[in-house]
Amino acid sequence: MTALRLGLVHAPVMPFTREHRIDFDLLGRVIDFHRRHGADALAVPLHVAESVSLPESEKQAVVEFAVAHAKVPIVAHVSEAGSALAAALAQHAERAGAAAIIATTPYYWTPPPAMLLEHFALIAGAVKIPLFVHNAPDDMAGARVTAELMVKLIGRLETFAGLIDTSLDWQFMIELMTLAKKVRPEFQLLAGNELMVSAAAIGATGMVSSLAAVAPGLVRALYESCRDGKLFEARAAQERMASLRHAMKPGGAPQLKAALRALGRDCGDPRPPLMPVDAADAKALSLALDTLLADEPRGW
Repeated sequence: MTALRLGLVHAPVMPFTREHRIDFDLLGRVIDFHRRHGADALAVPLHVAESVSLPESEKQAVVEFAVAHAKVPIVAHVSEAGSALAAALAQHAERAGAAAIIATTPYYWTPPPAMLLEHFALIAGAVKIPLFVHNAPDDMAGARVTAELMVKLIGRLETFAGLIDTSLDWQFMIELMTLAKKVRPEFQLLAGNELMVSAAAIGATGMVSSLAAVAPGLVRALYESCRDGKLFEARAAQERMASLRHAMKPGGAPQLKAALRALGRDCGDPRPPLMPVDAADAKALSLALDTLLADEPRGW
């Protein structure tokens, strides 16, 4: 198995032109910003990068560009409705030089556990680079990732390296880490959002963050405290992060892009069917960010 331990993984947004084309020049600036401001690796293109609005050719082009430009490991998101479609994206990512792949449960379908097992096994079996399963029940309602299913996957795949969790389900995470570590001691749990203190208490050693685009200093401080086991010291950063998350509600690409515009890092509007944040809400968000993030970078 390829040795890979993910630390702080930034999940960038996808910049678009006014015609809703990918702005690769601006994507280069986005990547440079994340690299300068604490990213150990980049995950592209995740849902926050509007991946479900990108055709296969654009997904492939983004991965190729990120690998060539980033100078940090690239973790390629390969989720799709069909197992073979996701496996093809995984093979392309491997050829392009990605360090690992991320996959969720399949889009639209709600397969039972046996079919989910085959879905992930087919994707991972198509490549030799590590697979990280992304458990995102709020985004992927219906198909359930269980600890038992993940342990079965460990038994079948040497390249199944870890799970990225956004469920905040303590019972699930505790069961997973109790069982997985017995089978694969190096199995890694990563927090799938910036609420890392609770995940770190269970054993998470990494974090995937979209808000690192907005508050990279705060995200890095929170991650390092949790990584070092200083969970009490992390409380202040976690409380600031909770305030930021509250200001960003409901979250997602439109709110992130509104925040980035307010901070002088305009990445364009989201691609339809997503709509930009309206002017009144954008102004309120900008005022909140001025209060919450006085010590974070403005501009590029």
